[in-house]
Amino acid sequence: MEGAGARCGAGRSRGADVVCEKRVFKGKVPEPLFQLACSHHHCAFPVSRNELCVWNAATAQPLYLSGHHYSVSALSFGSKINPLLVCSASHECVIVWNLDECTQKVQEGFTPRGIVIGTLLGMVLHVRFSPDDQQVAVCAGNQIYMLSAKNEAILAEMHGHVAPVTAAEFCTWEKSMLISVSEDRTFKVWDYSTSQLIYQSGIITAFPLLSLLIDEENKQIITGCTEGQLWIFSVISEHNYRCIAHIDLKKEQEKVCKKVWKSGKEIGEGQNNSKLCKTDMRPEGSVETSLPILLIEHCDFFVCFHNEENTYSSQNTSYFWIGTSTGLLIINLANFELEAVLSYRDYSDLSIRIARSCALTRKAANGKVLCLIASMFEDMIAVLEVKLPALVRTQHSDFLPCENEKSLSVIARGTLLANSPLCKNLKKNMRGPSSKTLGVKNTVKDKPLVFHNKIKSSGYTAAPHMTMFSPNTNLKKKEASKWKTSCKCKNKDYPLESYPPIKYEKEISVTCKPTPIFCVQYSGDGERLACGLADKTVLVFNSNLTDVHDVFSGHDGAVNSVGWSHDRKWLVSASEDRTLRVWSVYNKEPALILGKEKFHKTARFAQFYFIDTFILLCCGAEFHLLSFHLDTTKDDLKRYKQRSVCKLVQKFPMTSAMEITSLSAVNEFYSYIVLTAGSNRALEVFDLNVGCSTAVIQEAHVRSVHQICQNKGSSFTTQQPEAYNLFLTTAAGDGIKLWDLRTLRCERRFEGHSSRCYPCGIAVSPCGRFIASGSDDKYAYIYEMRSSTFLHKLGRHTESVINVSFNPSSPQLTTATLDGKLRLFLP
Repeated sequence: MEGAGARCGAGRSRGADVVCEKRVFKGKVPEPLFQLACSHHHCAFPVSRNELCVWNAATAQPLYLSGHHYSVSALSFGSKINPLLVCSASHECVIVWNLDECTQKVQEGFTPRGIVIGTLLGMVLHVRFSPDDQQVAVCAGNQIYMLSAKNEAILAEMHGHVAPVTAAEFCTWEKSMLISVSEDRTFKVWDYSTSQLIYQSGIITAFPLLSLLIDEENKQIITGCTEGQLWIFSVISEHNYRCIAHIDLKKEQEKVCKKVWKSGKEIGEGQNNSKLCKTDMRPEGSVETSLPILLIEHCDFFVCFHNEENTYSSQNTSYFWIGTSTGLLIINLANFELEAVLSYRDYSDLSIRIARSCALTRKAANGKVLCLIASMFEDMIAVLEVKLPALVRTQHSDFLPCENEKSLSVIARGTLLANSPLCKNLKKNMRGPSSKTLGVKNTVKDKPLVFHNKIKSSGYTAAPHMTMFSPNTNLKKKEASKWKTSCKCKNKDYPLESYPPIKYEKEISVTCKPTPIFCVQYSGDGERLACGLADKTVLVFNSNLTDVHDVFSGHDGAVNSVGWSHDRKWLVSASEDRTLRVWSVYNKEPALILGKEKFHKTARFAQFYFIDTFILLCCGAEFHLLSFHLDTTKDDLKRYKQRSVCKLVQKFPMTSAMEITSLSAVNEFYSYIVLTAGSNRALEVFDLNVGCSTAVIQEAHVRSVHQICQNKGSSFTTQQPEAYNLFLTTAAGDGIKLWDLRTLRCERRFEGHSSRCYPCGIAVSPCGRFIASGSDDKYAYIYEMRSSTFLHKLGRHTESVINVSFNPSSPQLTTATLDGKLRLFLP
């Protein structure tokens, strides 16, 4: 064997060392695919066909172990450090070595010996120690053997796969559970104490499965095949091993390279970087026909994003490594997106460009990870040192806002500018946003937003009470008495630690014949529920869904949007008939009508804004900011003349979009931010204080976003100020994404519900802990904000659930279906 010195590759690292080649070993290595092993500072790999080498990266000393007569095909380290065990397997035997004893034997001049725990088991492709290092799972052919790690004894045999088993992993939270994948394209769950098969999946893919990882924190299994496809399944017993996500690594790589190339082009970087990204995209047909996933391993990923005011941390999000034949990838398990790419061919000083096998250390030491790769075409094995922070930092800087730019915030941080559109046509006595009405105390600082169920995170626990929603005390006597009566039973705070509403309570049909309910929304006090129907009407129910309801009719088309005013006295609705109407909830008559002559296209997504000061309305590829004055008094001489006034303040066109598909803004407190989604699959953020677009997120989903849902809270609960910067988007066939406005990044993804046939609505609970989603499989789904897997499926529906809404005052969920039925769920 010949060892080469350490060589560092710069490649695309922009001056920072990303990967360093610590050692190269040359010699005869096994021809077929074999399993390498890394643990802490040690790497294990076969040399000279039947000899094993354990290399200590800390001392740079190799330890050679002999005992096999045939080529070593599989290697694995034990789970414990003291003593550190390594298992090696070949065609004729399986041996367990105690590295401390072997090192001592070599120092004394003796030949180290291991313990033979199995003989003549066949061609072994994979070995794995149990969590306590007392047993070893050996995948030989299409069988799995459970061997004792201390002596030669077969404890169990598991038969069921019809092709060679390529990987097996122990489930740490379930006693005696083992999961295996095979070239037969299925995975199986075993009870190895009794050799019984617990679960057998169907055929997942058309290509053999090669790798497997069990994510203990999220209770998921991740498996990869020879064609660059990843599948993630839930191991929670109630989910029946449901597939959570499917990731196409080829497409993800193309997205990353495309973003890097675009960002490099925009900031005017050198030609080398642009050429490199174009090469990575390989548009001229040089993309590999296959991308075998050789390894899936946990990744200790930590990166901070800074700007002038805040620090954002992702240290508690789950990440994992993907080892392929061409490089290493880092996948974010929260949003299923590619975070970083290390391609071997981008680093000219690396000896190996295409790998046939690889291994990684699970835990990073000082931000460095050891990687062991074997060459595809040469008898060569290289030990690489990957500097994880440098790798991630160079690629994350392309997707984040510039450091000298202030981050966006839903809660207004300053007073209105003199030339702001929000200053136009405002009443003189209207007060500007102050620290009291903004809901932010001077002592509250912007803290990191993390997603971890072991760490209390901003936005998910109770915060010191802050004045964000103050009732209007300047009311007439009648109205004040009504307000006191309606709020008599609502003087308690929303229970922040309450269980989600999953218990079916009742249902009602809103009309005599099936009629789709296009929109639902609770009033701010939680006493009433407004519904917009396809039969051109708006219905208002009590929160307990009694049969008594108010009917608002007058539209000539389906009502696609309905919204309550902050003072709960008015309703605004938009319809397919290209009109907007504002209704008084007391006399059921329209106080304001904007006709077809005002809009060139259908009016959509109408809502009150800036605490009932304006109305926002979408029309085509632009949204309108409207100021208004409502007057419901009657004059017998001019009974047909509309006394209410509405004026256009300004139009805001969306960049490169044919039509706005969704709009959202906060009316519960003063905010300058308006979020829009377009038919071009982009999200755009508008700051109405400066009167322009401030950020664009391209290709937010694979299809156009049909709903943006902000975490708006309610007047009955208080969250951390940072939590109001979270918002959700959903698109048909692409699940739900959780975004942070400060970083403009997708923080988590929720998949599990079905929304391929109809655009199904979503909602955030007032406490900010739960997400409800409709689905076209006749269920409603409840997710927890910190987990990608759903908590509950709510049945009893007879048609697709197309809208959901949480009551802002109590733990209560209402679902609306395509056949015109409302269903109420309680904790």
